[in-house]
Amino acid sequence: MQNSDTTKYIIHAKIKADGVIERPDVIGAIFGQTEGLIGADLDLRELQKSGRIGRLEVNIKSNMGKSLGTIDIPSSLDKVETAVLAASLETIDRIGPCIANIGIAKIEDVRSSKRKKVIDRAKQIMSEMFDEMLPESQEITDEVRQSLRIEEIMNYGKDNIPMGPNVVDSDAIIVVEGRADVLNLLRYGIKNAIAVGGTNVPQPVADLCKKKTVTAFTDGDRGGELIIKELLQVADIDFIARAPDGKGVEELVQKEILKSLRQKIPVEQAFDYYQVSKKRRFAIMDAARKKMGGKSEQPAPQELEFEPERNEPEQIEQPVEPVKPKIIEQPKEEAKQNVFQEHINQLSGSLSARMLDESNNIVQEVPVRDLATALKDVNGNITSVVFDGVITQRIVDIASEKGIANLVGAKIGNLVKTPTSIHIEASTAL
Repeated sequence: MQNSDTTKYIIHAKIKADGVIERPDVIGAIFGQTEGLIGADLDLRELQKSGRIGRLEVNIKSNMGKSLGTIDIPSSLDKVETAVLAASLETIDRIGPCIANIGIAKIEDVRSSKRKKVIDRAKQIMSEMFDEMLPESQEITDEVRQSLRIEEIMNYGKDNIPMGPNVVDSDAIIVVEGRADVLNLLRYGIKNAIAVGGTNVPQPVADLCKKKTVTAFTDGDRGGELIIKELLQVADIDFIARAPDGKGVEELVQKEILKSLRQKIPVEQAFDYYQVSKKRRFAIMDAARKKMGGKSEQPAPQELEFEPERNEPEQIEQPVEPVKPKIIEQPKEEAKQNVFQEHINQLSGSLSARMLDESNNIVQEVPVRDLATALKDVNGNITSVVFDGVITQRIVDIASEKGIANLVGAKIGNLVKTPTSIHIEASTAL
């Protein structure tokens, strides 16, 4: 038998014979034909008696008058002696009455095989056992914070609709698609989100939207667009926010979430894009007036139910009571004489914006949803902006910073302050 404690190498050989031979024939030929061939020090019988060569393992199969098999010889000799012994086997040309051939296939280093087993097992131990060890300190705090957010998620109504803990008590809510979106907003401290669970908006959510200022916040794909279309048909929403193109709300990090929510647009600005019927438009606007206590102004953007992390410097500004600016919309007859009338007519229903130079030539045209971002990149060559959308305080502030003289939009939103340097105009043609 092979002594696994002392074996260093294993000689692997293949045997072929033109005739039928058996194991005793092979062993006899090996001992007989190598005797005295390579000296007394490497005599197989003596080596086996001293334990430096192990038991010869011979496997022979015969078929159609031919015999094939393998020979394995364990060795505790050094490399040179083992190689000499292996070479001596290839001198055997007859086994029993048959012509035979023995060829060395390989010499296996047993210690190398053991090393490979050690490496493979070490990898397995690393992957299976060390994964259960405690994480780094930052991972610990993140894990605890995440578990707290998950514990905060609640269910609304008998349908167990996922929502944040502040939905019922808050004046403003965010309607998202699913539970994962609610969890992601909770992760960043936004606690007033509720899920609709797809395009089939639950009736409890539709009823809740009648009492709250509602922002629909959906994925930046076709599915998100379909959800908004259904919400516009069955619920009273006030603002629309979208994730960046191709991204889902559940994938966004805090910076992306806040940017998307700050770029939300009033619902009436999207009526044409989402093909809302006139009857439904009136219903949505009437619902908005009821939420404002019967006032005719559109609802002002409400504060997010947001608790910023301590390590995040970005804060949400506190809401300011909107003041109706003293801006008079031009009558339709006067608008026709307006120097911007050609642009107004061409932009009507397009949800696009044009940035003009001092000669009223088009410098750039962008979608209304990207207008605020585009204005930030203005380098002083823009004097007027005409767009098919609502003039908001944010647009006014950016335009003022960039030295823009004229803002012409479809409607004027609730503006807190209006710089005297800007002419603000709402055209009924848009």
